Amino acid sequence: MELAPYERLVDGFHWRIPTDVNLGVAVCAHHPASKVAVVVTDGREVTREVTFGELLRDANRLANALRARGIEAGDRVGIALSQRPETVVAHLATYRLGAIAVPLSTRFGSDALAVRIESSDPKLVLAEEEALERLAQLGVPTIDVDLALPDLLAAASDRFAPVGTGPDTPALLVYTSGTTGAPKGALHGHRVLHGHLPGFELSHDFFPQPGDVLWSPADWAWMGGLFDVLMPGLYHGRPVVAFRTTRFDPEQAAELIERLGVRNVFMPATALRLMRSAGGRRLSLRTVASGGEMVGEETATWCEEQLGARLNEFYGQTEANLLLGNCVAWPAKPGSMGRAYPGHDVRLVDGELTVGVEQDPVAFLGYWRDPDATADKVRDGRLHTGDLATVDDEGYFTFLGRTDDLISSAGHRIGPGEIEECLVRHPAVALAAAIGVPDPVRHQVVKAFVVTSPGVVSSQALVTELKDLVRARLAAYEVPREIDFVDDLPLTVSGKIRRSALREQEAARRAGAGAGEGT
Repeated sequence: MELAPYERLVDGFHWRIPTDVNLGVAVCAHHPASKVAVVVTDGREVTREVTFGELLRDANRLANALRARGIEAGDRVGIALSQRPETVVAHLATYRLGAIAVPLSTRFGSDALAVRIESSDPKLVLAEEEALERLAQLGVPTIDVDLALPDLLAAASDRFAPVGTGPDTPALLVYTSGTTGAPKGALHGHRVLHGHLPGFELSHDFFPQPGDVLWSPADWAWMGGLFDVLMPGLYHGRPVVAFRTTRFDPEQAAELIERLGVRNVFMPATALRLMRSAGGRRLSLRTVASGGEMVGEETATWCEEQLGARLNEFYGQTEANLLLGNCVAWPAKPGSMGRAYPGHDVRLVDGELTVGVEQDPVAFLGYWRDPDATADKVRDGRLHTGDLATVDDEGYFTFLGRTDDLISSAGHRIGPGEIEECLVRHPAVALAAAIGVPDPVRHQVVKAFVVTSPGVVSSQALVTELKDLVRARLAAYEVPREIDFVDDLPLTVSGKIRRSALREQEAARRAGAGAGEGT
C-alpha cells in the first residue's frame, strides 16, 4: 500500500550530521561569493545588498580581530545587535573561532542584560548604540559596531582557518525568554542548524523554491529569528531581509513585504493578530509560518484570504525547537500544532509534551552551568517541555497551555490559549490574555485582559458581548468572570504574552486592595 505524504517523509528518515561541522562554515561557505545573502531595508526601499562573499570575508577579518583580543575556543562572545549584516558576521566569526555566541536583544533593559552577562561571562560584546551604555554600566568590554568595527575589519586579514569543531562542540548560548522564572542559558552545539532544517524546510512548504525571499519581524537574538529564519535561510542560499526597528507596525510590515517581494515570512501570533486588526492590503506570499503562541482558526483563515498563503503553525522551545508543525504535504487541523516533523520523537507523558534527546540534534546540550536545572528538564532521556497538550489518532497535537499557566477552576483544567483565541474572534479585540485568579469556591476563576482594536471604546456592553462569545463557543466554566481593558500586554522580546507578569500584577493589586480594606 502506498504511504501518504506524511508517512513517506517520516518513513526511513535518519539524521545526517557531519562528523566535522562548524556553523561558521556550514551557513555560507558553499555558496557563490557573488550571490546576495542579506537584503537591508529601511522599511520602504533596499538600502544595501550583502553577498555571501562579503559575509565570509568580514567574518574572517572579525575572527582575526577577536583572536588578537584574546578570544579563544570556548570563550563567550556577546552579540547585542539588531537585524543587520554585522549580526551575521559576528555569529560566523564567533563560530569559526570555536567560541560560543551569546545573542542579546538590544531591547533588553539593564536588569535583563545584567542577568545574562553575569551568567554567561562573555569576554567581549559586539554591540550597537541602543545597548552600549547599559553594557558599559556592567563593566563588560565592548566593540561599537558602528564606530569601531569598520576600522577593525579593515586592519585584519581576510584569511582565517576555522577551528575544528564537531556536532556536540558548544556553539550557541541562547537564554530562555523568562516567561516562567529567571531566564536560563540553553547551550547548543554546532549540530543545531542541521537539527532545524527538516522543520524549517517543511514549515515553508519544501523550502527553498525559486524566488523565495525570507523576512520576519522576530529579533535575531531570539531562537525564532535566528534559527527559524536567518541561519537556515542563508544555509539554503536564499536572501534574508534585514530591517532594524524597535516596534512592530502592521501597516509598515505589509508595505515592506509588498515592496521587497518577500515570499516567505515567519510571524509570531501577536504580529499576525495586529496585522489582521489593522486590515490593509492583500498580499501574495508563498508561505506563512508562525510559532511561539497559538494562532487559532480565525486568524489562520484570515492568513489564507489576506496574505495569500496557508498558515503553517509550528511548535518548539529554546531548548528544542521546530519539533511539531504543519506543511502543505498534509492537511492542517484548525487549532492544532500539527504533527511531529521527521526525526523528532515527540510523545505525551502524563499530558506533558516531551521529546527524546539522545538522537535529536535540535536538542540543547544542557543549561549553562546549571546541572540541577538540566536534570530537571531532561529525565530518562526525554526533554520535558512543561507544556500540556493532547494528541489525536492521526498524530496531531493540540496545545493546552503551560503547566504553570493552567487554570484550575471547580475541577476543570483550563488552558488560557483557547480562551484568548476565542476573545480575539470579536472584531473589537486586538489582543487578549487570560489568567487564573483566586476564588473561595472554585479555587480559581478566569480573568481576561483585553487590548481593543483601534477606535474601539471599552464598555460594559462589550464586556457582556465577550462573555457571551466565550460561553457560546467554549464552556460556561471558561467564561472570564472579570475582564480588564488595558492599553497593552506584557510581552517577551519574542512576542509571547508574559502571563506570569500579569499574575504578579494581579496579585499585587489584590494585596493592595486587601490592605486598603483593612485600614
